[in-house]
Amino acid sequence: MILNHLTSKENQEAWLRIRKNYLTGSDAGAVCGMNPYRSAMQVYLDKTNPEIEVTDNESMRLGRDLEDYVARRFMEATGKKVRKSNAMYVNDQHPFMMANIDRLVMGERAGLECKTASPYQADRWKDGKIPEWYYLQCQHYMKVLEMDGWYLAVLIYGKGFQYTYLPRDEELLKHLVAVERDFWENHVQAKVIPSPDGSKGADELIQHYFHRKQGTVARLMGMDEQITRRNELVELIKKMQTEQKIIEQEIKMYLGKEQAQTGISDQYRVTWTEYETRRIDTERLKKEQPEIYEDYSKVQKSSRLKIQVA
Repeated sequence: MILNHLTSKENQEAWLRIRKNYLTGSDAGAVCGMNPYRSAMQVYLDKTNPEIEVTDNESMRLGRDLEDYVARRFMEATGKKVRKSNAMYVNDQHPFMMANIDRLVMGERAGLECKTASPYQADRWKDGKIPEWYYLQCQHYMKVLEMDGWYLAVLIYGKGFQYTYLPRDEELLKHLVAVERDFWENHVQAKVIPSPDGSKGADELIQHYFHRKQGTVARLMGMDEQITRRNELVELIKKMQTEQKIIEQEIKMYLGKEQAQTGISDQYRVTWTEYETRRIDTERLKKEQPEIYEDYSKVQKSSRLKIQVA
């Protein structure tokens, strides 16, 4: 069903507030743990926090401004016609699922998702590959609108344009709906924060939302097993890093004996090159030019978890 025709361009704050009441296509990959840029914890806090955070950056603006261009390139490449759909769609059977789509494809039960990507992300799209979270986003749209397929078009800046057709995957959709339902009912509605996933986003959110009072002490109930395992992992990582370093040193010695910069085996190509990096001597700058140091330095808050034997 169509929820309303409000678009982000008309009233971004109101649009963002409505989206808090549903799981959207961009949430799908995150709640499934497939989006490296967004965690389930971030989705949870976005849905449960009543505050509206309006964010924007150059990359987001480029994506918006080039959406029409990507759609035109798609029509040029395929001969198909597409039209904008400014509506917010909600699935009747699964009312926690919502979709804001870029385009509908005329004459087909399909839509079009328009993407832009930097050249540094080109490998993610190489040989027809697409990022997993975009695949889930399109499948989410197919379920909400009950479509048969979805087109995904991407402009890679300075590299080229490509598109692909994604058919509806019924087996995947069963799992996707189940995961989204579980997340919505057992986390968002139940106000139960998801477990940490080790991501940078989870680190930042824990730092921001979980506050400590200086000097307070809490009894760690049932945490000994996790802390013991954490300490075992620390030691294992140290051993693995040492083993990695030894292998790298052996490779360098081999290349050095051969007086070679590059080595080739049956499976690998290895290069050993020198490069220079330039860093500011902050201690010297602070001592000799304290005013400049103060003007150009910024304070970043962080925390440190220290574990000792009781």
